[in-house]
Amino acid sequence: MSSDQAPRPKSTAPEILTGSGAILKSLEHLGITDVFGLPGGAIMPFYDELMASTAIRHILVRHEQGAGHAAEGYAAASGKVGVAIATSGPGATNLVTAIADAHMDSVPLLAITGQVFSTSMGTDAFQEVDIVGITMPITKHSFLVSRPEDIPATLAAAYHIATTGRPGPVLVDVTKDAQQTTAPFIWPPKVDLPGYRPVIKAHGKQVQAAAQLLVEAEKPVFYVGGGVIRAEASKELLELATKVGAPIVTTLMARGAFPDSNPLHLGMPGMHGSVPAVLSLQESDLIISLGARFDDRVTGKPSEFAPHAKIVHVDIDPAEIGKIRAADVPIVGDAKDVIIDLTAAFTDAAKQHKPDYTAWWKRLDTLRKQYPLGYTLPDDGLLSPQKIIERIGELSGPEAIYAAGVGQHQMWAAQFIKYERPHAWLNSGGAGTMGYSVPAAMGAKVAQPDRVVWSIDGDGCFQMTNQELATCTINNIPIKVAIINNSSLGMVRQWQTLFYDGRHSFTDLNTGHDTIMIPDFVKLAEAYGCLAIRVTKEDEVDAAIKLALETNDRPVVIDFVVSRDAMVWPMVPQGVGNSSVQYARDHAPEWEEE
Repeated sequence: MSSDQAPRPKSTAPEILTGSGAILKSLEHLGITDVFGLPGGAIMPFYDELMASTAIRHILVRHEQGAGHAAEGYAAASGKVGVAIATSGPGATNLVTAIADAHMDSVPLLAITGQVFSTSMGTDAFQEVDIVGITMPITKHSFLVSRPEDIPATLAAAYHIATTGRPGPVLVDVTKDAQQTTAPFIWPPKVDLPGYRPVIKAHGKQVQAAAQLLVEAEKPVFYVGGGVIRAEASKELLELATKVGAPIVTTLMARGAFPDSNPLHLGMPGMHGSVPAVLSLQESDLIISLGARFDDRVTGKPSEFAPHAKIVHVDIDPAEIGKIRAADVPIVGDAKDVIIDLTAAFTDAAKQHKPDYTAWWKRLDTLRKQYPLGYTLPDDGLLSPQKIIERIGELSGPEAIYAAGVGQHQMWAAQFIKYERPHAWLNSGGAGTMGYSVPAAMGAKVAQPDRVVWSIDGDGCFQMTNQELATCTINNIPIKVAIINNSSLGMVRQWQTLFYDGRHSFTDLNTGHDTIMIPDFVKLAEAYGCLAIRVTKEDEVDAAIKLALETNDRPVVIDFVVSRDAMVWPMVPQGVGNSSVQYARDHAPEWEEE
């Protein structure tokens, strides 16, 4: 029988599902295996369907912000999409902080919220909030679905938007009646998004122009941002850097994008960056920015940033290019693709003219020798927070995952843990969200169950989301939490010490040394079913960390009672140029001026 006479398969009619069933089936088709959420009235029909699913693990959080940060941690540790689910009104608004956080740090996040009946919308119905309107400025896109037949295409589009181009959060708000009524389920739906066409492949001429600048430069620096991690481009970056031989700096969001142990790496730039990293940018004649956005914490006063440098700015988001600093060579494209093309273009250009960076490296090696990253031990006899964080990193190793809260402990964790691989360092960079660490560590452990996962948190941050320890204990998610307990809002206190004549206005939290210790973190952790340890002496530090590493049947919380006077150095004070970097208090390095 010829092929054109072969019997045609009978067309099967599409399955009729409720909107809730369509949400579940769509998530399964998208390969989602883990979601974090908290049910409520407007999302209850979906939760009724979810109960029967064997393909998707739902983790019941204690607060929706925890669901959002857990989904972020899941995404940042794995490169997959994180999914958070909440009900309407306050459930949805509790997700807003995590959505904003994901937006600032380009984290692929799918937020699914229930909404009141479409017939009640606009009447101030019970638990009605216009979450699409609220989240519009902090998502890549927000959808409102009021018909069950639209659900598959909307979720497919949301997933596509969250994961392509510059990743980010997408919100899908589904009315209760859309969840309850039925419609034919059609998959794969046609995802047609007029106006959404992210550019992946860069313009070849621009890449060649960048390569030409690189061979002509005498003092080039690769300024590497979090986009390199989101693009999974670390291997390609290592090849490019090795071929070129120019120095590399990795921003707070890019720690681990390039191995700390590599001699080309100068460390982290910015407000609390290493002196060699900060001054390499200041003194450079060419900055190749890869997936970085010239954030104010990196540039200091923009008008005084890298005054003699030409700029090659590579970013997948055209809105970032030229936003802070005009680019001599703008390149819109995916970091991985651009780096591969740039490596080839540089190899060709270097055949005509081999660059010589010897004098530049002599200067940078002098800075490295003069200004190594270090710390002074506190003179009040209390524990050094930097030393504790350094030991956590040394004893846990580069295969572990470290999720920090926000503040001094975040900077010390970025400075004193050695990162050798991407996805090992999770933090809230752009938004600076206190409370990020514990739920983010929880999400990371769900995504990477075989890795050691640390939440390095402050006593202030920890009190914002520590209820997720209950989630961890009940769901067998054995994270390790190190509370760097200086009994205060440490970074605010540091600024008060330096810029407000030591007036420590409302920054004392009464959790640490010589205070009433409310709450008692050990009792709190034990109430949540964790192994709890308090460390107050130097000779207890290693033993506590080792015990935490050996304990994998429940979460571990260590209350490290540290000195409140420890400060983060180096530091560039806000509002001044990076040449004013201070290596330690009242100690600014010499820098080369034209």
